[in-house]
Amino acid sequence: MKTGKEGSLHLAYCTKIHPANGWPELFANIRSYVPALKSSLCPDQPFGIALRLSATESVQLLEPSLIREFKAYLREEDLYVFTVNGFPYGSFFGQPVKSQIFAPDWRDELRVQYTVQLIEVLWQLLPEGTEGSISTLPLSYKSWITTNSHEEAMAGIVHNLVRVVAALVTIRREQGLNIHLDIEPEPDGLLENCREFVQFYHQWLLSYGAPVLAGKMGVPLVEARRQIRNHIRLCLDTCHLAVAYEEPLQVLSLLEAEGISVGKVQVASGLKAFLPESPARRTGLYQSLEQFAHSLYLHQVIGRSSRGAASRFPDLGAALPHLEGCRDEEWRIHYHMPLFVEQYRLLQTTHAETLQVLQLLKDRGFTGHLEIETYTWKQLPEDLKIDLFSSLLKEYQWVLAAMGPSVRPDGS
Repeated sequence: MKTGKEGSLHLAYCTKIHPANGWPELFANIRSYVPALKSSLCPDQPFGIALRLSATESVQLLEPSLIREFKAYLREEDLYVFTVNGFPYGSFFGQPVKSQIFAPDWRDELRVQYTVQLIEVLWQLLPEGTEGSISTLPLSYKSWITTNSHEEAMAGIVHNLVRVVAALVTIRREQGLNIHLDIEPEPDGLLENCREFVQFYHQWLLSYGAPVLAGKMGVPLVEARRQIRNHIRLCLDTCHLAVAYEEPLQVLSLLEAEGISVGKVQVASGLKAFLPESPARRTGLYQSLEQFAHSLYLHQVIGRSSRGAASRFPDLGAALPHLEGCRDEEWRIHYHMPLFVEQYRLLQTTHAETLQVLQLLKDRGFTGHLEIETYTWKQLPEDLKIDLFSSLLKEYQWVLAAMGPSVRPDGS
């Protein structure tokens, strides 16, 4: 569906939330939820889908009979696909994912093949005149790249990204469709935040990658740089942005100054904890946080302190034993919370930071794609859970209210 000024923004929830083992199961989930959401939210207008396909599901969907069936279904139900989440390669449910969410990384041929498969799916589904986006991981997991191997790893990563750019240029020329690959910074990823993304963009993509692309395509260097700027963009996840303590306005100003586009905004809220001085209150905080520590996914923790260096932990479970003696004043945790939740027991969410990004989007229109990216429904504490359809509907309503001219998500 569309929102924003004059309907300039495509909005959808990511189908990553649906447990599925193969395309038939994912398609069944789409049939179960998407038409009902459309009926509730925009019965008379086309309704967007943000697909998440595993490598196996992407191969399955490219079977001619299956993609014909899906395209017919989209036409019949007045639905359309405009974006694909290409971060997780394999299974996302049923077993611990943790750091393996970053595998295979952009050094690996499997990552290239998977992304090309997603491009093949998307261009066949993308409506005429609609821009397409595919989000991807922040290149690798930072601890996997050693100092000694860094230069070699970055060169290999950029060569692989350039191959994808060349494929996207060909699709634009032959099919008239513009699709971009959007790199998503994440704490502990090789690109942890937007500042590191901008640094990579200039030091590696433009300085090293553009000459490679120019040679590959037989075009001048200035044209190669133009194609990279068009086809590789930033995926701005509002949870990741807040967990990294990045100021949205500063990030957008930096991107604008450097001529780098935001391809997609993933709308998400993280967890926030203010650490009290009192040991007794810290015990209560520990009990609140512990409910979120037992999860399939990584929940990175970044602290903040006015007294100097702050703590960092690769996962919430690793952070909790340090809570009692920690000198941090605040922790932010990469745990995607429902957008409509502002506080839970002794914890807050990065709800306000997400709202700030959406307000800037209203004012500046810096992207055309919005993806609701809460995927932790089955991992939440029991007293936060409601049925999935109601949860999705409330998240859509929250975003639509936030993007409205004067209405706040709380209805005031």
